[in-house]
Amino acid sequence: MTDDFAVSFRPPMGELRLSLMSFNIHFGVGSDGEADLARLAAVMRTAQADVIALQEVDRFWSERSGFADQAGWLASELNMHLAYGANMDLDPPRPGAPRRQFGTAILSAWPILTWDNTYLPRFDGQEQRGLLSALIDVNGVLVDIYDTHLQFDDAATRREQAAAIVKLVGTPDRPTILMGDLNAAPGDPEVAELLEVFEDTWETGGTGSGATYPAWDPRTRIDYILASADVTVVETAVIDTAASDHRPVRADVLVPAPGVS
Repeated sequence: MTDDFAVSFRPPMGELRLSLMSFNIHFGVGSDGEADLARLAAVMRTAQADVIALQEVDRFWSERSGFADQAGWLASELNMHLAYGANMDLDPPRPGAPRRQFGTAILSAWPILTWDNTYLPRFDGQEQRGLLSALIDVNGVLVDIYDTHLQFDDAATRREQAAAIVKLVGTPDRPTILMGDLNAAPGDPEVAELLEVFEDTWETGGTGSGATYPAWDPRTRIDYILASADVTVVETAVIDTAASDHRPVRADVLVPAPGVS
């Protein structure tokens, strides 16, 4: 990781700078096969992102993550607000224990005013996926944040899921960000579907291929930060880390802020 994001930048009047990160954390397991949530937290802390969209997050799920509340632990460790979307929600292993959950999470340095999780279409036998949304108050400016993780092995399902997201988001009337693991490459139909509503921050602010997977030898770009047309992209980068099987994407953007100078 470089300190490129530390470069001084003076935004024009009427805009606020917001740093974003999308990270599939692979339930805490890194490229070395070891589960280490503290290592993941260190990556996020160094990135200094204001809003972080996480995928593959366990909450009391199984022995693979020590039945830990990964979402709650990361939020506490990073001193951030939390919204969690349980796309898989199972009975506890024993009476009185917490429910076993697996899904996505949004961490925010700014207050989360409301949040919701909506299931996305799937075919029989496929894992349930969802669209987690959070309304964030960024110093008085409202920003809609969405987090998703599309089906990994079926393009037809991903197309259905992308169409559902477009319908759920509608036409943005304020700054809106969609982050997540789309399991699709740039130019794929499901990505093109989302680009009817959003713009790809990598196309504007990134350099190179933007490949994020697999973390140890990235060959494909499947992790994205997409933004509504009223959001200005400053810079987008992939962070070099082996803390997961994906590399995270980070973007600095400017959101319109009427009355702010």
